[in-house]
Amino acid sequence: MSSFSLVMHDAEFERIGSALTELCTSSRAFAVFLVDKNGQLIGTAGESARIDGTGLASLAAGTVAATGGMAGLIGEDEFSVLSHEGKRKSIHITIVDSRVILVIIFDDRSSLGLVRLRARQASGKLARVFRELDLKVEESANEDQMNEAFFSEITDEDIDRLFG
Repeated sequence: MSSFSLVMHDAEFERIGSALTELCTSSRAFAVFLVDKNGQLIGTAGESARIDGTGLASLAAGTVAATGGMAGLIGEDEFSVLSHEGKRKSIHITIVDSRVILVIIFDDRSSLGLVRLRARQASGKLARVFRELDLKVEESANEDQMNEAFFSEITDEDIDRLFG
């Protein structure tokens, strides 16, 4: 599994929530979950409160990791789309980017074709949000380096002159 630290700003969190809600509505899904590949729940929409989101997040990440191992055995990098069909509910899993997984639970109000189509559209939106987050983190790191460089040039003598 990958390890990364996800820093979420309010604006991005709201955009993610909006994208998940739109996906849930447009695909007629029961619930939608966004999970990182470490098994942490990022966001939900729909009737998600009726499902153990923490358990689902962990199991979805494990499923993606396991199928990634199978993909490697046949020369693929990963399987980016997984579907599990049940009697009453089904699960569709889409890997959004190298860090996050979209889990859609749907029933007979929808179809796998509709869910796949809407998941593909939502994945594009979500991937853009995460790319923008990466840029913000990179910009922040550059600012921190500049500040660090500025303050590293200040000597103890400079501080004594300023405050002494």
